[in-house]
Amino acid sequence: MLEKSEFDASLALPSSQLPPIPSKRYFTIGEVAELCGVRSHVLRYWEQEFSQLSPQKRRGNRRYYQHHEVVLIRKIRALLYEEGFTISGARNRLDEVRGELRLRDELQAVLQILSK
Repeated sequence: MLEKSEFDASLALPSSQLPPIPSKRYFTIGEVAELCGVRSHVLRYWEQEFSQLSPQKRRGNRRYYQHHEVVLIRKIRALLYEEGFTISGARNRLDEVRGELRLRDELQAVLQILSK
């Protein structure tokens, strides 16, 4: 049975109930953990598993996440905790989405060239 200190109530929140992401340039790992409803050790683990997630590291090896990385972490969290993907499945899904976005951008560029 989980002790009260081991249970994080924010993990029970669906993505739709997570707090809004403030408009600032960098976030510490603690801030990201609160914004995304996961613990900081989970974020460090996900950095190893998802190549798309690579926060800047500054003195003392402190991590600083940008807005797009916070959004990515929320997507990873939703894939794993809400949609039931495995780590490998979530990694593959993110790669598919990235490929689809790249294809869309390339098509838009071609359409712009053709419309000139």
